[in-house]
Amino acid sequence: MNGLGQFFTGKVVLITGHTGFKGSWLSLWLTYLGAKVVGVSKDIPTRPSNFIVSSVSTKTDDRRIDILNAEAIEKLILEVQPDFVFHLAAQALVRPSYDNPLETLTTNSIGTANVLEALRKLEKEVAVVMITSDKVYDNVEWVWGYRETDRLGGKDPYSASKAMAEIVIRTYVESYFNTEDSNVHIGIARAGNVIGGGDWALDRIVPDCMTAWSQDKVVDIRNPWATRPWQHVLEPLSGYLLLAAHLVLKTNKHGKPYNFGPSTQQDYSVQELINEMSKHWNSVRWNDVSKGQQHLHEAGLLKLNCDKALYDLHWQPTLQFKETIHMTVEWYKEYYQNLMKSRDCSMYDFSISQINEYSDLAKKRDISWTGKIK
Repeated sequence: MNGLGQFFTGKVVLITGHTGFKGSWLSLWLTYLGAKVVGVSKDIPTRPSNFIVSSVSTKTDDRRIDILNAEAIEKLILEVQPDFVFHLAAQALVRPSYDNPLETLTTNSIGTANVLEALRKLEKEVAVVMITSDKVYDNVEWVWGYRETDRLGGKDPYSASKAMAEIVIRTYVESYFNTEDSNVHIGIARAGNVIGGGDWALDRIVPDCMTAWSQDKVVDIRNPWATRPWQHVLEPLSGYLLLAAHLVLKTNKHGKPYNFGPSTQQDYSVQELINEMSKHWNSVRWNDVSKGQQHLHEAGLLKLNCDKALYDLHWQPTLQFKETIHMTVEWYKEYYQNLMKSRDCSMYDFSISQINEYSDLAKKRDISWTGKIK
C-alpha cells in the first residue's frame, strides 16, 4: 500500500479540536483512511458546523474535555495510547481574541503545554503534529513569504498566543524529547487562511458570504483590498498527514517547524475572492464598509515561504485558486440545497467525495503523498 493509508490504517489517532473546521475535516479524512480516531474538544464551536452536518461524531470516539484540564488530558492520553496525535485545539480567530485575550492566551499556550506534559507520561512510540498558525510571525506586511527561521511575534492576542505556543513546544522538545531514545516525535505545522465547505466561524469572509447569500442578503466587507493566500482546508491537512508519516519514518524531522501554504500565485484580494465566488452563486450582493469606520487591526498582507516543506517533505499544494473556490462554493451549494429538503441532511458522503476528488487531483499531478513516502 502506497500513500498515506499505509501509515494510518488501523492506527489510533488522537485529534484535539476535532469539532473545529480543520479538525472535523482531518477526522473525516483519517477515518476514511481506516484510522481509529479519538477526538477531544471542549464543545462544538459553531452552529451549524461541519462536525455536525458531516456526521463526524458517528465516525469517531467523541470526547468532551477542556484542553485546560491537565489531569483529564493526561488521563485520556494514557487511556487511548495513541499512535498519532494532532493538536489543533485552540481559540482560533483573531477578532474574538481582542474580546477575550486571557482565554486566548491560556488556551493556546497552556493548553499546548498540557498536551505535551501528558505525552511525557506515555511509554510508547508516538508521532505528534502540533499545529500553530501563519500568524506566529512578526508580520511587517512585506511582500516576501515568511520562512520558518523568521522572527515570531504578533500584534494581536491571537498571534501572540500562537507564538507563545511555539516557544512552549520548543521548550518541551529541547528539555524532554531531545534524546535518541525519546519515544515522542514532534513536528510543528504552520498554515494560514484556509477556506472550504463547513466553516461557519464568526467574522470570516467565506462563511459570511455563504450565509448571507443563501438568505439573499447583503454581506458587509470590512477590507476588500486585503490580500490573503487563499488555500483549501485539505491542502494543509495533507501536509500535516505527510509530516506525521515522516515522523514515523524518523527522517530527521523531529522538532522542526514547517510552513504549509498555497503557491505565491494564490495571493488574491478579498474582492477578487468575492468575484470568483460570484461565478458559482446566483444573487451575490456585498457592501464595502472599509471607510468611515474604525476596525481592529487585521493584517493586510501575509505570505508563507514553503520551500522547506518542498525540499524536506516533497510537499506542495495541489489546487489552483479557481479550483479552491469552486470546491468551496459547491460544498455550500450542496448543503443549502439539501437543507431546503431536510433539516437533518448529512454532508458526509459529499465531504468524502471532495476528499476523493482532491486526492485524485493530487495523484494526477504526481504530488508526493499519493505515492511511496520515503
